[in-house]
Amino acid sequence: MNELVIVMPVYNEEGAICAVLTKWVKMLDELQMQYEIHAYNDGSKDKSSAMLHVFSEKCPKLVVHDKKNGGHGPTILQGYREQAANSHWIFQIDSDDEMGPESFGQLWKQRENYDFLIGIRDGRCQPLARKVISVISRQVVNLFYGRSVWDVNSPYRLMRSESFKKIYMLIPEKTFAPNVILSGCVSKLKMRFFEYRVPHGDRKTGEVSIKKWKLFKASVRSFVQVVQFSAKVR
Repeated sequence: MNELVIVMPVYNEEGAICAVLTKWVKMLDELQMQYEIHAYNDGSKDKSSAMLHVFSEKCPKLVVHDKKNGGHGPTILQGYREQAANSHWIFQIDSDDEMGPESFGQLWKQRENYDFLIGIRDGRCQPLARKVISVISRQVVNLFYGRSVWDVNSPYRLMRSESFKKIYMLIPEKTFAPNVILSGCVSKLKMRFFEYRVPHGDRKTGEVSIKKWKLFKASVRSFVQVVQFSAKVR
């Protein structure tokens, strides 16, 4: 069993993925731990899959999973479910290079005292609409689960597998934002959590997969799913 498994969703990131993986592998090797990076290629239409497989030939600690496009939420949930039994800890990070590996060590060295450690996106460089959705998500979580972590949908989260593996299986596989639900569960189940500010930069390559009206509709669906799941958590 690995000490750590990183779950990294990938969608059309040919311009950044090799540089992102190189930085994370370097940092993890410096920490001298047993780890694997599991990259879930979510039906990319560019060369992301080919580049991942080439990288994995040089780096056996990278495992590539090619899947049909299902969206960010279902992809990371699949990763959580598949890797919870293979690791003591799961760390989720996106592949867009908006949050780098430099702050990971601050979470890792605190892990023994907590079940859940999360990076707050500091200096977040994203459109106003996404920031507003984040605020509403936090309010929904606070109302239906109890006051939880600040950045409920941050893609920079370290989770103790033993504490979360049953929850992963309870969340419906098509859930749009499982990370929001998991943040709520941290509060409702009174887990020990740690928050740390992590620099957040603007993406330099690729593009966001959901925009404008689609983003609004997806957010409404997400809020409904978050509220509905709260009744299952005891």
